[in-house]
Amino acid sequence: MTPNKETNSTISRRDFFKKATVASVSAIAAASVLDPVKALASEDDQAIMHHPKWGQSWGDPVTKNRYGIPSAYEHNNTRRNTKLLASGNYRASIAVTPIHESEGIITPNGLFFSRSHGGTAHIDPNEFRLMINGMVDKEIVLTLDQLKKYPRVTRTHFIECPANGGQEWRRPQYNSLQFAKGFMACASWTGVYIKTILEDLGIKPEAKWMLAEGSDNSEMGRSVPIDKVLDDAMLVWGQNGEALRPEQGYPLRLLLPGWEGNLCVKWLKRLEFSSEPWYAKEETSKYTALQPTGKAIQHFYANEVNSTVVSPSCEKDWTHLEDGDVIEIEGLAWSGMGTITRVDLSFDGGNNYVNAHIKGEVLPKCWTRWSFMHTYKKGEVLLLTSRAMDDAGFIQPTVDQEVFGNGVSKENFGKDKTKGMGVESVYHRNAVETWEVTANGEVKHVQIRTV
Repeated sequence: MTPNKETNSTISRRDFFKKATVASVSAIAAASVLDPVKALASEDDQAIMHHPKWGQSWGDPVTKNRYGIPSAYEHNNTRRNTKLLASGNYRASIAVTPIHESEGIITPNGLFFSRSHGGTAHIDPNEFRLMINGMVDKEIVLTLDQLKKYPRVTRTHFIECPANGGQEWRRPQYNSLQFAKGFMACASWTGVYIKTILEDLGIKPEAKWMLAEGSDNSEMGRSVPIDKVLDDAMLVWGQNGEALRPEQGYPLRLLLPGWEGNLCVKWLKRLEFSSEPWYAKEETSKYTALQPTGKAIQHFYANEVNSTVVSPSCEKDWTHLEDGDVIEIEGLAWSGMGTITRVDLSFDGGNNYVNAHIKGEVLPKCWTRWSFMHTYKKGEVLLLTSRAMDDAGFIQPTVDQEVFGNGVSKENFGKDKTKGMGVESVYHRNAVETWEVTANGEVKHVQIRTV
């Protein structure tokens, strides 16, 4: 009888796994996140017992994709849109980052949060010009190549829309982490400090403000205080090791680390220096905060200390877990004021907190990843709330502290309207948020208003 190669192969594989089971139980048992029985390969697991199809045929040649693309199996890892946050034609609109799929602190360029006011402009870098004028000693027009002759720097920072989480002022509007907190992303940026250019051009002492103006059809314009300009403001042309993508302002954008994303003007064409702010359309009709007094707050720029749980999430819940499974709860923390120093995690909506573990790189005005190892109990309901702190001394407030003012009760709110933002705001919401893990492991976005 002629031996059957497939049969012999299958038998030898089964023999191997039976022998390997005895030898490896003690080793796997030492890893607390793994169940010794579940972690072992089953002799009936078809994915192990048979050679996979991709191992039995040629793979793609290196010439197929001149610019690499993600695996087709990662089709859910994509930016998303909603009609509720867009103009009718999606040109004045957003594309939100899938932060529930994020790894580490760097967002790939293809997933980076995008906001435009008149659609994505496509600019020929050979025709690009940057004008620097106003209260400088030497007014100048620079090409991209001339700009790149200045000493370059690379820094890692997040960019966050001030409306990130804004729909939560009244209550959660989306049962989705991506739409609740995806108006942000983090990248490694390459460019030149504006202060380096000004050392060359000279700036007049009466110059207190800088206008940054975009070249797209919305001509986005924002006034920036000179203190920020001379601190860490950058003109960037590189993102994560390559040129900016068109939706990120190619070939040049402004980067104001930690400050509102709309201030980081894209498709930049002009910097003008003056003794007064410009009160441009986007800093009068928008990007202001109406107080209960009827007066609006203007020129508040830095995004406050904030955090969120990213795993579990509404998009990636715990319905697959079994009682006793050890699982890592993960999240992100960030602050436009400085560096994250601590993150606490609550399992009961903020009544009690435990200290989470900060992991990986910890950089100023940058995403910081944190985690906590948790033993899952089937049927238990959890209210996961994170609370971050930074080295500037700021700590995330509760919802009521932010809405009614620190220390102002709901009953006394009407008597002291100088404190609190109310529930009709849009921007700068950084109160703690809560995710309910239901008895069957589903995740829902909820709001706790009594802590």
